[in-house]
Amino acid sequence: MKVIDHISQAKDTLVSFEVLPPLKGKTINTLYDHLDPLMEFKPSWINVTYHRSETMFKKKTDGTFERVEVRKRPGTVGICAAIMNHYQVDAVPHIICGGFTKRETEDALIDLDFLGIDNVLVLRGDAAKNESAFEPEKDGNHFAIDLLSQVSNMNNGIYQDEDIKSGGKTKFCMGVAGYPEKHFEAPNLEIDLIKLKEKVDAGADYIMTQMFFDNQKFFEFVTACKNMGINVPIIPGLKPITNKKQLSVLPRIFHVDIPTDLSNAINKCKTDAECEQVGTEWLIQQSKELKSFGSPVLHYYTLGKPKVIWNVVKNVF
Repeated sequence: MKVIDHISQAKDTLVSFEVLPPLKGKTINTLYDHLDPLMEFKPSWINVTYHRSETMFKKKTDGTFERVEVRKRPGTVGICAAIMNHYQVDAVPHIICGGFTKRETEDALIDLDFLGIDNVLVLRGDAAKNESAFEPEKDGNHFAIDLLSQVSNMNNGIYQDEDIKSGGKTKFCMGVAGYPEKHFEAPNLEIDLIKLKEKVDAGADYIMTQMFFDNQKFFEFVTACKNMGINVPIIPGLKPITNKKQLSVLPRIFHVDIPTDLSNAINKCKTDAECEQVGTEWLIQQSKELKSFGSPVLHYYTLGKPKVIWNVVKNVF
């Protein structure tokens, strides 16, 4: 079922989760062990992130170095199929611009369609680790809206090869990212919202937000979106803070603010266990408030912390 259909048919706030593909060398059971406890809450869908390859230089026996492309977390498409088969739950793969040509993207979308996967979260993706700024592949999509347009074209039977006439139409429900504290590359929130409106006008069915820790910023973002004429569902993305290191790591990597009350409480903790308890309690209250606000879905970034997310959801739903 499409994400938008889950939302339209819901009588109350839904719950969904996001997972990382297992590291290369790990089995699918690694993921099942992660998800099994969370399935108690009957998630409407599960997002699966995509991680582009990294350029590495490996030393050869003769002392020279060989440049190789390494993907540490492969298997997003296969994992989505495994989740749907194993749990009978919809899976939402992330698709990104970086690392793909348009033709490679088309082939990946065809595979997803053949597997009966009719949801995608459309993202530009991050710059490669060896790049100071995002650089698209030659003949690849530059921006999320370009990738969105490609998916939309396939939904209308339009493929890269012009000689394909009346091509089979895919049925992808398309989500896009939203940033309550603005995308770090945007000069201001207004420009960021204008770009978001363009993606909605190009066919995006819903918005999934970057993590945030101050609900007021989300509420203001929802209001600003409505004032901009954005009327699709906006799903809050939520993550717990579980150690002191995250107080500096999360703002640096994800460009989000940590509320003073939360950072002060975490800094007073003497152990990671205490930090985890504070972060859990904060996310429980955050979730309850968002649920009361009428958020259509609460989407949790599990990212290696299924026990914390279990405790949160148990106290909210």
